[in-house]
Amino acid sequence: MKKFDRERVLLAVAGPVIALVVAVALTSVVLLASGKSPIEPYSLMLEQATFSDIQVLILNQAGMYYLAALAVAIGFRMNLFNIGVDGQYRLAAMVTAVVGTHLALPSFLQIPMLMLVAMLTGAFWAGIAGILKTTRGVSEVVATIMLNAIATSVIAYLTLTENFGVPVGNNQTTGVMEKSGWFPGIEVAGGEIYGFVVIAVLAGVLYWLILNRTRFGFDLRATGASESAAAASGVNAKRMVLSAMLISGAVSGLAGLPILLGDTHTYSLSFPAGLGFTAIGIALLGRNNPVGIAFAALLWAFLDKASPALDYAQPEAYDKEIAVIMQGLIVIAVVVSYEEVRRWGLRRQQRRVGEELAAAARANGNNGNNDSVKEVAAR
Repeated sequence: MKKFDRERVLLAVAGPVIALVVAVALTSVVLLASGKSPIEPYSLMLEQATFSDIQVLILNQAGMYYLAALAVAIGFRMNLFNIGVDGQYRLAAMVTAVVGTHLALPSFLQIPMLMLVAMLTGAFWAGIAGILKTTRGVSEVVATIMLNAIATSVIAYLTLTENFGVPVGNNQTTGVMEKSGWFPGIEVAGGEIYGFVVIAVLAGVLYWLILNRTRFGFDLRATGASESAAAASGVNAKRMVLSAMLISGAVSGLAGLPILLGDTHTYSLSFPAGLGFTAIGIALLGRNNPVGIAFAALLWAFLDKASPALDYAQPEAYDKEIAVIMQGLIVIAVVVSYEEVRRWGLRRQQRRVGEELAAAARANGNNGNNDSVKEVAAR
């Protein structure tokens, strides 16, 4: 591997590794301050990860996290901060559940149709923020936060009994979806892995291909880096902003489908919320890279599913909120570490260019021939 390639890999890995080390160290300090062991909680959680049923739970949760984090990452690559993933995926899941309850097609048509409904709903909701930004200059952060609140109210209204709601005990649901819309799972020793995890993997591959191997992906990344420079090269910056929001919303719409089509088969008041905000931390930790996001999603899911065991530890129980503290510290540490790693890499690059310029000057014996110096400076 070339020196330049090794340095790129080092810079890419250094940020997440530093963030994780800092988060573990600070969490250990919190444990010590509370008079508890700074090591035992980690060993207890790692022990949980060896159980097949916990592994299934981790994979299922990671699939949802991965799709939501991809949606956030698409916005990040465009220098957009899509805070509305939470509202987009919940609204998409509710609308998909309603359609799946009242429409029955053969499975090979029903499942793609439900996926399309979810993507269109998420894209529509995110598109509102995109239109406001491109036509009125409204910050996507403010718009998506407000749309999250509106989505919650819309869901509450549509799930009323007089609309599409079906009361089940003390819970308000949308009714059980037609079985033709249930996504088949993968039976393993520890339970059933959501079949939609495969779709999540394919979404990650498609994300990488589009961003790195297509003209659209190049235009999107160029606009995120500098709208003025992209416009100078003929790229319609406003169109790219709207496109990025629509695609981000469409992927957000898929985030709730693993559990909707693979487990609950209905939308109810107990449907998981907060997924969109968790996805922001996962996308940051994964550096918007599909492989990095996959590892970050697995780590987050591991902390979620292994931490309940801390409540039942003997002889001394630990608060499962330790995992939440670690997740929060990871988000803080990752932002700081990435900035420090970026500055360190910039200083190394400047130093290397300076050394090459000095070497070129010495090679020419200061005889006024600046061809080599110009060549180095051009590189």
